[in-house]
Amino acid sequence: MPILGTSLLLAGCGGDLSALDPAGPNAHNVATLWWIMLWGSTAIFLFVSLILCLALTQRGQRLLSPRWLLIGGGLAFPSVVLVALVAVSLALGERLLVYANEAPLRIEAVARQWQWEFRYGDDTNIATLDKLHIPAGRPVDFAVTSDDVIHSFWIPRLGGKMDAIPGHTNTIRLMADKPGTYGGVCAEFCGEGHAIMRFSVQAHEPNEFNDVMQQLSASRAERQQ
Repeated sequence: MPILGTSLLLAGCGGDLSALDPAGPNAHNVATLWWIMLWGSTAIFLFVSLILCLALTQRGQRLLSPRWLLIGGGLAFPSVVLVALVAVSLALGERLLVYANEAPLRIEAVARQWQWEFRYGDDTNIATLDKLHIPAGRPVDFAVTSDDVIHSFWIPRLGGKMDAIPGHTNTIRLMADKPGTYGGVCAEFCGEGHAIMRFSVQAHEPNEFNDVMQQLSASRAERQQ
């Protein structure tokens, strides 16, 4: 039974929407912070549980003075752990912006009920619906906005969320470590179709990404003829 329980818990850490299965530098920092926060909160919980157990025993009545409880258990230990957690979160937060020698690619992510439109580059009319193409190993600046209500752009395995607000553009920089397929969702309730407002992300090798862009451009030119 313990093995089965552990297997079930670990199964929840995988999948194309799992933030605990990171595939980019931004997501790695988020996942690292999550695990640190988990172990930090676990340490506080175990320490408080130990004090409670001691307080309920005859031995604890001899060991636990009010002064020790207030200063040691209520102030010193929680303060040390919480200060350490805040310091780590600030350090990792400063590293969430992905820097690289190569200029980031710009992609517009436009949300509407209930689909995503992705527009590639500054000087092109190439666009896709509910399928996002990105080059692996290159940072991408997503300019996120909305045509109707507030949505939220989220690719869990690549990084954090960004709100899509009508009339306003927010920018988030993400990068995929390697080629692969990842899942994306709207993370803000936006109406009755919210549950189906998902999109897929295909990270390509750089040369393959260029080929995909050329194919999309040629296909658009044919439709316009």
